[in-house]
Amino acid sequence: MSEKVLAAVRTGPHRTEFREYDMPDIPDDAALLRVEVAGICGTDVKFYAKPPISDPVIMGHENIGVIAKAGATFKKRRGLKEGDRVFAEHYVGCMNCEHCHRGDYRLCMATDWRKNPDGIRFGYTSALKAPHLWGGFAQYMYLPWNSILHRVPDGMSPELAGVVTPMANGIQWALFDCGVGYNSRVLVQGPGQQGLSQVVACKQAGASLIIVTGTSKDTKRMEVALQLGADYVINVETEDPVARIAEITGGEGVDVALDCTAGAGTIPTLLGIEALKRKGGTLLIQGEAGDFPNFPMAKVANKYITIKAARGHNYESCELALQQLNSDRFPLDLITTHRFGLKDTDAAIKAVGGSGDVIHVSLMPWD
Repeated sequence: MSEKVLAAVRTGPHRTEFREYDMPDIPDDAALLRVEVAGICGTDVKFYAKPPISDPVIMGHENIGVIAKAGATFKKRRGLKEGDRVFAEHYVGCMNCEHCHRGDYRLCMATDWRKNPDGIRFGYTSALKAPHLWGGFAQYMYLPWNSILHRVPDGMSPELAGVVTPMANGIQWALFDCGVGYNSRVLVQGPGQQGLSQVVACKQAGASLIIVTGTSKDTKRMEVALQLGADYVINVETEDPVARIAEITGGEGVDVALDCTAGAGTIPTLLGIEALKRKGGTLLIQGEAGDFPNFPMAKVANKYITIKAARGHNYESCELALQQLNSDRFPLDLITTHRFGLKDTDAAIKAVGGSGDVIHVSLMPWD
């Protein structure tokens, strides 16, 4: 009788079923990951409420674990062995295109599960596709030959390593995409795990001013933002953020405005445009805003604003994120607030979208 793997499977809106899958055979160039931590983010909350595909899916795209079994070719190519702890990016690139060759797997068509029916991305791919274990909300996850893996530094806890995805996004969006650096003035909208990671990245890069906005629900998160290096926090429900930013900056505005509100619509975009300095600022937007028929194009042109779209991370930002997490320069344990076992998957996802006391949730499949 074959060994079984327990997984939490999304089978519909707000619906999780626990299923057992056969332990897969591991080809010579592949491996099996024993999942220790699967982080949960705002995207999981959104797709749990409104699944983008009707097929059953093992969610979980922020995955830390130990190599449980690996083929000889896999070990030789990857420099990894059984027992090594790794971070598995959710991208599974083709390894042949220009994007993959420069470490930008996020742009590879093989990872675009929306447009490419054969695309694979951990946490998003149909569980009907053999060998089924394509997400971290399971005891084990299958690692094909083209998985993107990063070795976790010795001594780092799996739970802290589980913050690597939002931290990599912080480095990618703020530093690489928007050019935050020494003496930059930055507005971060939304103090969730993504926004707080932006604060750390900007502070580390030398930003001279970091302003974080949130709502009354985010009171505790904004306190954490100050502890991580933010200079000011603004509750947009009790203060006029445009007036307050103008007051803080002496009317000059900020250099970079980062939207980390996880789908708050057009309001963060409009605030970002207003908050940017008179000429030459950079605006990072999220894709959840949808259609924007009254977009203030004239103001964008007059202010000479550069618009960037948030889209994941590359290989370098992940490596730097692991170094940042391992540096002890910031009290990052303030971000890792809650943990749940596999049987509490439904509650874990809903926790991220609920209380403002929750920042980063660690799903522990073996607890």
